[in-house]
Amino acid sequence: MKQSIVPSIESSISKRHTGYRINRIKSPLLKRYARKKSLFFLLIPGLVYYILFHYVPMYGLQIAFKDYLIMRGIWSSPWAGLENFREMFAIGSFWEVLRNTVFISLLKIIFGFPAPIILALLLNEIKSGIFKKTTQTITYLPHFVSWVILGGLFKQFLSPSMGPINEFIKFVGVKPIYFLADSKYFVMTLVITSVWKGIGWGSIIYLAALSGIDPALYEAATIDGASRFQRVKYITLPSLTPVITIMLIFALRGIIMDDFDQIFNLYNVAVYNVGDVLSTYVYRKGLIEMKYSFATAVGLFKTVVGFIFIITANAITKRINEYGIW
Repeated sequence: MKQSIVPSIESSISKRHTGYRINRIKSPLLKRYARKKSLFFLLIPGLVYYILFHYVPMYGLQIAFKDYLIMRGIWSSPWAGLENFREMFAIGSFWEVLRNTVFISLLKIIFGFPAPIILALLLNEIKSGIFKKTTQTITYLPHFVSWVILGGLFKQFLSPSMGPINEFIKFVGVKPIYFLADSKYFVMTLVITSVWKGIGWGSIIYLAALSGIDPALYEAATIDGASRFQRVKYITLPSLTPVITIMLIFALRGIIMDDFDQIFNLYNVAVYNVGDVLSTYVYRKGLIEMKYSFATAVGLFKTVVGFIFIITANAITKRINEYGIW
């Protein structure tokens, strides 16, 4: 009996002591944080990740303003001012990769952004639970496969000599198409494979938003004689507007932020004129040609422009429908 009483007494004393310490805090905001301090420990892994891999590397951004010499290090390398940026804007290859980046990204937004919304709407209308879950699983799977693996698979499937797609094309009497080595088809291939890989995963957030819509709205619309298309138009889509707006803002940021993994594993010298983008350009200039300062300047330019895009897109969307990231 004594053993059971002692821990309870110690527990009550510790609780009173903790409450006393919290009550000594004058700020209401700090009091609220103090009461929920255990939850803040959950933030530590995420904070450590972002500090180590997103903020600490910012120290290296000064390479863009230096004539970086690998033997002397970042700090001891001589300053070059804006010389790397002047060189970047002066050469024609930079403008070519910038044009390719914007063009490919815009096509991916035009065809890739509505695709998850349409898939989510279609899945939401499916009544059979087994068929719905099977379809979701099949569409989600490509997201978890690396572009390194998918790149090899697509090279085999699209091969002009033994790929099944070209075998069918030859069967119907048409010459084989070099999807990954012909400038006319390479960009289209990038867009289609990108949409295929991301459509299932992208639909998750829209399905989550759809699950929060009050079913009574659909019941009332059905009683009033609204068709299925009208229910989607006047109930589902307006309810998805906040989510669509936020996702569109992030997508517009991607105009200048390309998919390095996909393009690097699919492109080749034959399609550099249409497939070479900023990230692959930075890789080639920095790690292959060892022009570290120039490559850092290009990467910094891409990051700053992407930041400007997301700020501008957020401001515009807030003016149009009052929804935004902040």
